[in-house]
Amino acid sequence: MDRHNPIVTLTTDFGTREGYVGAMKGMMLGINPNLTLVDITHEVQVFDVMAAAFVMQQSLQYFHPGTVHLIVVDPGVGSERRAVALRHNDHYFVGPDNGLFALLLETETPDQMVELKVDKDQSLSSTFHGRDLFAPAAARLASGVPLEDLGSPASHLEPLHWALPIDDEEGIRGWVVYVDHFGNCITNISRTLFARRSVGREVTGYAGSGIIRNVHQTYSDVPVGEALMLFGSTDLLEVAVNQGSAATLLHIQRGTPINIVFGSSVA
Repeated sequence: MDRHNPIVTLTTDFGTREGYVGAMKGMMLGINPNLTLVDITHEVQVFDVMAAAFVMQQSLQYFHPGTVHLIVVDPGVGSERRAVALRHNDHYFVGPDNGLFALLLETETPDQMVELKVDKDQSLSSTFHGRDLFAPAAARLASGVPLEDLGSPASHLEPLHWALPIDDEEGIRGWVVYVDHFGNCITNISRTLFARRSVGREVTGYAGSGIIRNVHQTYSDVPVGEALMLFGSTDLLEVAVNQGSAATLLHIQRGTPINIVFGSSVA
């Protein structure tokens, strides 16, 4: 962990209209005013742990080892779900154990994990563990407190798994796993899987109310307002509309199936 430039990232479903994020930051800066706090997003769909894991997966690789990631999407706040801090692949994570970390890290057994303890002199709201429990733990961890000092040893995360696409010689059936701010509908079909199955063949995609032919390189390959399929920055197949929202135009949401059908070989 970089003691000279400690970084804490924040990912929540709190939004920015209220002062919840500010309260968490104030709590952390009160522990260590030298922390660098980086907002990943606070606009995760409320209670959507899968969306939070997906968004965080796209950012994780760009932070150096030792970064602490505070992720609070917590539909079970105040319940018996565990509060954890953990280390995996030289990154640290703090938040509720509700399946999000198992999704994000694609493992149920991180390198090291503790269940957070609550100090007897620590005031703990039953509805705002982000401020009262997770933020202090993240700040202390980023400030050099050893992980094992934050709680009691734990080994297994609450399991949650991504749905995998189904493929054969005739096509691929996948699902939309995330809809971004622009209405682009990102599926769970990877470029690698698609390339292996589709090489040299005609391709038709069926998603929502749309029938889309071929895969393009960029949005502007089709006229404004027209739907297309392409591989975006995540290297996952997207359904999009040039300068428009595929989610709105084609009535697609997270969980909507997408069926890719392969035709005859292209001459």
